[in-house]
Amino acid sequence: MRRQAGPWGRPSSPVPRHRRARLREGQEKKLRLPLYVFTMFLGIVLAVHLAMNGKVGSVMNNARVANALFWCIGAVWAVAIGLTGWRAGALSPLKQVHPALLVAGALGASLVFAIAWLLPQVGAGPVMITLLAGQVMGGLLLSHYGWLGSPVQPITLTKVAGVLVMIVGVALATFTR
Repeated sequence: MRRQAGPWGRPSSPVPRHRRARLREGQEKKLRLPLYVFTMFLGIVLAVHLAMNGKVGSVMNNARVANALFWCIGAVWAVAIGLTGWRAGALSPLKQVHPALLVAGALGASLVFAIAWLLPQVGAGPVMITLLAGQVMGGLLLSHYGWLGSPVQPITLTKVAGVLVMIVGVALATFTR
């Protein structure tokens, strides 16, 4: 028995459309799982990186000089990585980039400096967990409004509840002994 053609000329599926959407969504989540695991790994690398920067600043007794040293080494490494993808005209789209977006480099340097300064003051655990809470809140806002090209994902009561639970967790992990 042959199925009837659907609206696009292909045979229609025996699975109802709403179930197909849920199946696709579930499959997409499974495909994204390695990306989330990699992101978590990057969070660990970030924590170690920032702690290393803080330690160098502490040993040198000058967090600003340590941060400048890290950014110089980072700049050389960034150029090396960038050159691996270099092609003719690679910078030509730069004229389409809004100049305010280029402030991200200064933001990054300032963030690393501030975090490296904070680490010896309050400890790696409290800094990382509060930093993570701030990132989650910032990410929710970016996604809710679709800012900076983020796919729009509205803030829901469930997400707000998750953030509140996280803030309580941050308080428990940071202020209790």
